[in-house]
Amino acid sequence: MKTKIMGILNINSDSFFEGSRTAAGEAEQKIAQMINDGADMIDIGALSSRPGSETISDEEELGRLRNVLDIVKKNRFYEKAIFSLDSYSPLALDYALFCGFKIVNDITGLANDEVCKTAKKHNAAVCIMHMKGEPKSMQANPEYRNVVKEIDEFFKERIDKAKSFDINDIILDAGIGFGKELRHNIELVKRQGDFLHFGYPLLIGASRKSMIDNITPCEVKERLSGTLIIHAEAVRNGASIVRCHDVKEHVQAFRVFEALS
Repeated sequence: MKTKIMGILNINSDSFFEGSRTAAGEAEQKIAQMINDGADMIDIGALSSRPGSETISDEEELGRLRNVLDIVKKNRFYEKAIFSLDSYSPLALDYALFCGFKIVNDITGLANDEVCKTAKKHNAAVCIMHMKGEPKSMQANPEYRNVVKEIDEFFKERIDKAKSFDINDIILDAGIGFGKELRHNIELVKRQGDFLHFGYPLLIGASRKSMIDNITPCEVKERLSGTLIIHAEAVRNGASIVRCHDVKEHVQAFRVFEALS
């Protein structure tokens, strides 16, 4: 099965990876380049969720995004790739889905009923991600008795919630780095297959994250090779969507990976 590559485009100035920060005026060229590089999906966001980050108002988030969402609609980019909005704001999501976006990528895992209603209104898919705590404090000594079991229980609860809103197009994301220490992240990469019993695609998103630095100290800009190894291992264990900053390199790596498999 072909691994789907989801490119990351951040319309904000405080994303943890400088290379993903994009001014609204650069977005059209970057989207076109990702599509040319082979992206199956493109995930756009304007609110940083890095550890320690602060939230912003729904109105400010949409203000950052509006021009870029209009570009996707005007250029009909949604005919060349599937677009996802990395947001839990019903206001921003409603506008994005009106502009041709197809996926609600919610790091809160559908905590807000209004997000569910918005997704259903547009017949959108939802990506349910697990996060322990909130971005501002999630890395303050997170603890689990059994990380896989706890996330499995979380997925069951939120899948049931999605279905209660008649949402059945679902993607699951264990949330690498979102309230997890290195040992938790490694276990989740190795045990992606434990979540396949739900019958939904699994997304892995470890692109340039600090777990790489925790294994072998390096700057964010030096973590591409570590990213590729983690993503390949996750796909080998059951993931089928890879969310990444480096589309061209991932497309090449996974076409080779699939040929060898």
